[in-house]
Amino acid sequence: MTSVRTARLLLLPLSRDMLQERLRHDEFTLRHGELELRFPTDWPGDPLPIFPALLHGLSEEGPEEGEVLGSFVLVQAATGLVVGMMGSKDPPNGAGEVEIGYGLIPAAWGQGYATEAVAELVRHLHTWPDVRTLTAETSVTNLASERVLQKLGFRRTGSSWSEEDGDLHTWAHQR
Repeated sequence: MTSVRTARLLLLPLSRDMLQERLRHDEFTLRHGELELRFPTDWPGDPLPIFPALLHGLSEEGPEEGEVLGSFVLVQAATGLVVGMMGSKDPPNGAGEVEIGYGLIPAAWGQGYATEAVAELVRHLHTWPDVRTLTAETSVTNLASERVLQKLGFRRTGSSWSEEDGDLHTWAHQR
């Protein structure tokens, strides 16, 4: 997905420049055409520790040169403020499943941005020929994230546990 405009957001592919700048600076700006993108200190939140690995794994050539395939930043179209990040965690597995993840900076919580952005991510990933099912995990205490998934047609499929997040609910969305 190249950049996509929703009602209030601009969804941009996560790029090499974004990764490099965030690893160098807590807060920074980048240009995207006429728009100045403002990356606040609390972006991207929890995914920051994986940025070095994402940077290392970037393709040097091809249509996604310098972009993390399936990962996007969420930008307030009116202001240029980067309010979140979302994407697929890995390519589809043998069963055609792709796990998604998303997160917003606290200042953007409760404004419908997650639902707006993840709806577009679901549409995008279901255009991939090898994708049959999208999956997600939510902390059992993250009711807002559960509501996002429910609104978008995800069904709760079970539970799991992780050392980092504790008890989790698992979700699936069929094509």
